[in-house]
Parts: sequence; structure tokens; C-alpha cells
Amino acid sequence: MRVNHVGEVCAQALYRAQALTSPSPQLRQHFEHARAEETDHLAWTCQRLDELEARPSLLNPLWYAGAFALGLAAGRMGEKISLGFVIETERQVEAHLYSHLDQLPPSDHASRAILAQMAQDEAAHGATAAQLGGTELPQPVKLLMKAAAKVMTTVAYRI
Repeated sequence: MRVNHVGEVCAQALYRAQALTSPSPQLRQHFEHARAEETDHLAWTCQRLDELEARPSLLNPLWYAGAFALGLAAGRMGEKISLGFVIETERQVEAHLYSHLDQLPPSDHASRAILAQMAQDEAAHGATAAQLGGTELPQPVKLLMKAAAKVMTTVAYRI
């Protein structure tokens, strides 16, 4: 659950930075709406960490700062790229969540419910970004994003 919590910390930063860099009021509203939903996810994962007597990542400030920088960079590349970044990010997060659901014990109903709802919300964020005109990112960028996510999840799991 710590890894999922870190993902929500990063989502806060990404969406905030992308909203700040967007010249479009409609797009800013989209990013702020998505960030509000991610705030719910953050609260759910925080509560679940407490219930499991686990702690959040000690590196959360670093994760937030890095994700904010990525969000600024994506936002400054224009609306289509910024939305494309959302599409790919949410696609990878959704895959991670379903993978995590497969690993959870069937008896962990609380965690399963949280992750299932989060996966649905992430898919909706990505679909909305596509409807708003997001472009498909080049394969090397997708692979770089996947590699960065692997580093983050591996480190966040432990620290």
C-alpha cells in the first residue's frame, strides 16, 4: 500500500503542475478535477496504511518534487503532449493497480476495494485526456516512463 500511496503523492504533484502550466481554462479545470479525485485516493491509501500499521515512504517530499518537475515539463510542451503524458501515466498506473490486485490475498477486501476504485478512476482520467486531444507519446518516452516508475516503486516499497 506504501507504493500506491506514493503514486497518489505523485499524482497530486503532476496534476497541480500541469494545471499551473496550462493556458486553457478548460484544461486547468480538467487537471484540478483529476487532482481532487486523486486527493481521495491519497486519503484512502493513507488510511489503509494506518490500518495496516505501515508507514508512508520517507521519500515522499522527493517523490512530490520529482513529479512536480515532470508535470511542469509536460505542461510546457503544449496541451497535446501534456494530455498524452496523462494518458500514458494513467495507463501505466492502471496496469500497476491491476497487477497489485492480482497479488493481494482474496481476504484483503479493504485494500482490494480501494485499488479497484482507483483503477477505474485512473482509466477515466486517461480516457478524458484522450477525449480532450491528448496525443500518443513516442515509444521511447513510454519506456522511459515505465523505467522511472519501476525505480520509484522499488525504492518506495523499501524506504
